[in-house]
Amino acid sequence: MARLEIMFLTVRAMTKDLPPVARKIHSRLIVSCQAREGEPFRDPAALARFACAAVMGGAAAIRAQGPDNIRAIREAVDVPILGLWKQVQEDGRLLITPTFESAQQVVAAGAEMIALDVTRRGRHYGALDRLRRIRQDLNVPVFADIATIDEALIAADSGADFVLSTMRGYTDETEHIHSFDLPFIEELVRSCPVPVIAEGRIETPEQARAALAAGAYSVVVGSAITRPHTITRRFVDALVPSRPTGDLP
Repeated sequence: MARLEIMFLTVRAMTKDLPPVARKIHSRLIVSCQAREGEPFRDPAALARFACAAVMGGAAAIRAQGPDNIRAIREAVDVPILGLWKQVQEDGRLLITPTFESAQQVVAAGAEMIALDVTRRGRHYGALDRLRRIRQDLNVPVFADIATIDEALIAADSGADFVLSTMRGYTDETEHIHSFDLPFIEELVRSCPVPVIAEGRIETPEQARAALAAGAYSVVVGSAITRPHTITRRFVDALVPSRPTGDLP
């Protein structure tokens, strides 16, 4: 049997019990519409317009953070929203959906799916118990943001509906990784008993396509689509070697 056919049968077996909202993203693009503190588009109305543009371009779902932003995006588009809420913890760092109450507010704002950090640090803050309670009490699928294979397996064993490579390169154990890690996606697909969503440093359509070819259920892209200053910086950096020298401005 051909490799692609085996992958198709495996994904079909994995997804037969998934909720309908999750099936809408199969082999599709999820666009992350977020802005950090101090960025010019950190405004619910602006992010809602980004979401509209993404859906106009064919995005199947939106990843968004914070009840105010999610509420504005829900009013603007009718595709599923993968919601989260980043909040600062006692160690001074942000954590994705760190409490059940934060997940509850995100769902009330209009998200049909919840993302939360299930890395080693996330588990230190009770991610596994929170994961189970979200699925049971809020009745929405949980998307586990992870950085390693072990974290993915723990999340899956605890009931996560999907695992996402979101945190790859953003944890103490993986901070040496600075680019899209396709071999990791391939290994994650081979190892994990639940569907894998590729996210993190995907900068080109070719990388997104490669992630699907590797067996990813779907792909999340953020900065390469919705952060104009980041996109501009890549062009500026690419032109640096070509700038003329001398006194000209």
